[in-house]
Amino acid sequence: MSKIASFESYGEPAPSSNKGSYVSDGSNRSGSVTVKTMDGSHHSEAQAVSLTVDGFGTVKDPLSGEVQPVKRFTWTNENGMSVQVISYGAIITSIKIPGKNGAVDDVVLGFDNIPGYQGANNPYFGATVGRVANRIGGGRFTIDGVVYEITKNFEGRHQLHGGKIGFDKFNWTSHVEGTVVTLSHTNMDGHEGYPGTVLASVTYELKEDNRLVVKFQAVADKPTPVNLTNHSYFNLAGHNTGHEEVYRHIISLNADRITETDEDSIPTGKLLCVGGTPYDLRIPRELGPAMSRTPGEGYDNNFCITKGTEQGMTFTARVVHPHSGRVLEVYTDQPGVQLYTSNFMPDPNRNIRPKPINAADYYELTHLEPVVPSMATDLPIRGKGGAKYFKHGAFCLETQNYPDAINHANFPNSVLVPGETYSHEVVYKFGLLEEN
Repeated sequence: MSKIASFESYGEPAPSSNKGSYVSDGSNRSGSVTVKTMDGSHHSEAQAVSLTVDGFGTVKDPLSGEVQPVKRFTWTNENGMSVQVISYGAIITSIKIPGKNGAVDDVVLGFDNIPGYQGANNPYFGATVGRVANRIGGGRFTIDGVVYEITKNFEGRHQLHGGKIGFDKFNWTSHVEGTVVTLSHTNMDGHEGYPGTVLASVTYELKEDNRLVVKFQAVADKPTPVNLTNHSYFNLAGHNTGHEEVYRHIISLNADRITETDEDSIPTGKLLCVGGTPYDLRIPRELGPAMSRTPGEGYDNNFCITKGTEQGMTFTARVVHPHSGRVLEVYTDQPGVQLYTSNFMPDPNRNIRPKPINAADYYELTHLEPVVPSMATDLPIRGKGGAKYFKHGAFCLETQNYPDAINHANFPNSVLVPGETYSHEVVYKFGLLEEN
């Protein structure tokens, strides 16, 4: 049996009187700034978390055409973990974590530069998506008797992730306080068909115990739907290890229902119990064999998180990669989480599919990259360090309100009204298996 080393119940460390200080970085000639703070806690020795700010190219504002510099924020802690976020799209570009053998790997998919993130084949790697994440059926909704028609960028009939120019296509403004980075974006009234101007923000902070804390907030001057999420693609074996290693992950989700969807992945309004179905992940299961039992041989479903009455932050998911020993736990205050297994990423030979039983060399790391035929049109996505990304090469855990909640009265409310604040917190906590 294995257990997770140093994982404790979710909770903030004791407050610290040290609010951090700016430290000159004489070795960096690109104009970066390093911020260090000592985060007091229950540990016998406090550990430093550092934040470095530098540049990541430039972008043009998608509406005004103004050229804007992109900032990059890099956190490191004394456990050897590092996280990188850029102001463009408030995107998580890198999360590096040591495995049980000491090797440090980047466990999220992404690109090395801005052109990659602006490419047509970018499936929202690491992005903050909105104004409404996931799908809105029919590209329309009604608020106070007024029907709003919004951009239809999914199957020509529905909206996905905020439309053609969602929140992920803007360069967010930034503010740094200690090792907390706040990124902000103002989305104007009428953009993509939505009513009201929305001011949204997302804060990122890496903690000394390997928790990445992400907090979204938004306010609006008219009633409007809001549902923000982060769209990181994880592979705990390493971002470039492909589908075979994703299949070997072990996953569990704290959810006893899913939202039923139609052939376009639009919710019908029904909630289905997961018991006796391929969606019952309440007990840890190997991801590949579990995927093989789903109708499409992969997950792209909203799971309804099981929460107590008035419960806030709730354990949502645990994912383990046995060979590397890496563990990811997710906590959120949201009612749902979308498990997506990269079903629509490239599959040049149409032969990437999970098996009912993983291969016998379960604990041997493999990298079986598909051979791309010379005449193939479904080419791999070229990622960081020249990596080739294919179907089932990663999984997403997008904490959120239920998809299309604006069109279903029995789903949690998604309308933000003036005078109220939308709030959404998610914590990604990384650790290692500890063998007995």
